[in-house]
Amino acid sequence: MARDAVTQCHECGLLQRIPTLPVGGLARCPRCGCKLHRHRPDSLEPALALTVAGVVLFLVANSFPFLSFEMQGQTTETTLATGVLDLYAAGRWELAALVGFTSILAPGLQLALLLAVLVPLKLGRLPAWLAGLFRYARTLDPWGMMDVFMLGILVAVVKLSDMATLVPGTALFAFVVLILVLAWAQAALDPDIVWSAIPLPDAARRPPHPGELVYGCPACELAVPAGVAGSPHPACPRCGEALHRRKPQSLQRTWALVLAAILLYIPANLYPIMAVTSLGQTQADTILSGVVYLLHHGMWPLALVVFVASVLVPLLKLVILVYLLVSVQLGSAWRARDRTRLYRITEAVGRWSMVDIFVVTILVALVRLGNLATIEAQPGAVYFAAVVVFTIFAALAFDPRLIWDAAGQGHGRD
Repeated sequence: MARDAVTQCHECGLLQRIPTLPVGGLARCPRCGCKLHRHRPDSLEPALALTVAGVVLFLVANSFPFLSFEMQGQTTETTLATGVLDLYAAGRWELAALVGFTSILAPGLQLALLLAVLVPLKLGRLPAWLAGLFRYARTLDPWGMMDVFMLGILVAVVKLSDMATLVPGTALFAFVVLILVLAWAQAALDPDIVWSAIPLPDAARRPPHPGELVYGCPACELAVPAGVAGSPHPACPRCGEALHRRKPQSLQRTWALVLAAILLYIPANLYPIMAVTSLGQTQADTILSGVVYLLHHGMWPLALVVFVASVLVPLLKLVILVYLLVSVQLGSAWRARDRTRLYRITEAVGRWSMVDIFVVTILVALVRLGNLATIEAQPGAVYFAAVVVFTIFAALAFDPRLIWDAAGQGHGRD
C-alpha cells in the first residue's frame, strides 16, 4: 500500500496511515479491529497463474457431465447448468436467475475480470479501464457461491443415497479444484498491488486539511479530501467509484430490506421448498423437515450445518441487523467495537444460507425420471431465496460507521 496516501477504515471511519509491514504482516484498525491490509508484495505472479488455472477449470466444470443419477436401470446425466435450465422450464425463473448468477455467472465473471486486470499489470501496461474492472471484480466477492454450492452437493448426495446411485463426472472434480484455486487466488492477491499501480493526481496525495471533510472510497479504500473529490457528485480519483461520506439513506434502505426479509421468513419456513414424487406418491419437504431427514439417517453433523445455515443464520442475522439499527437510531455509545464485530459476522455468514436453494436445484436436475421419480421446486424455495437475497443486500446497505458516529467517535484523524 502506498505510504504517501491516507486511508480510512471502512468500518469505523478512522483516518490513519499504515506503517511499513514485513512480508505477510497484517495491519488492523486500532479502533474497531477491522483488517486493513496484509502485505504480500510478490503476489502478482502467483495470483495470475492461479487465475489462468481457474479459467481452465471453469471451462471444464461447465462443459462436461457433472453428476449422473441411476435408478432402476434409468440414468439422468447433468451438467452444472442443468438445474438452472430445469428451474426456468418449470416456471421458477427467480430461482433459476439467482442460482445461475451465484454458481456460474458471478464466478465466471470474476475470473474473467481478474484475468483482464492481472495480464496488463504483468505486461507493465495500465489501460484506462483497469481500475474499473478490478472494482467490479471485488464487487462480485459476496455473490460467487461455489463453496456453498459444494455443500449443497453433499446434502443432495445424502438425500439421494437411499434412492439411487450417484456417479460423479469430470466436471464435479474440476469444480472442487476450482473452488480451491479461486479461493487461493483471492487469498494470494494483494489488492494494493493493483491500486498502487494506478497513478494518483498530485492533489490526491495530500493529507486532508484540519477540519476538512474526507470521503472514504468503498472500493479502493483511499481517503479522498473533499477538495480533491470535487462536487456535486464526487468520485474517487483512483478507481472512479462514487463517493459519499456515509452510504446514502443507509438506515432507511436497511430497515426496508430487513422488514421485507422478516415478512418473507415466515412463509419460507411454513411452505414446502420441494416436492418428491416416487412411484406415484408425493412428499413435500420444508426446510425443517429436511433437517429431520438428515437426523433420521444419522447424518447429524450435516443436519447441524443445514440447520445453522438455513434456519439459525437468517434469523440471527435479522435480529442482529434490527439491534444495530435500533442502537444507532437511539444514539447508543455502548460497546461500539463489539457491535462492529457483530456487523462483520452478519456480512460474512449470510451467503451460506443459500445451501438449501442449491440442494433443491441439484435434486431438480438429477431426479427427472417421470412417474418413477421426480423432484420439483415449491413456493417455499422462492420465499427463502428472497430472504437470503434481502438479508445480503441489507448487510451491504448498512453503514457500520454510523455505529461510531452515534458513539461520538466518527471523525477520527491520524
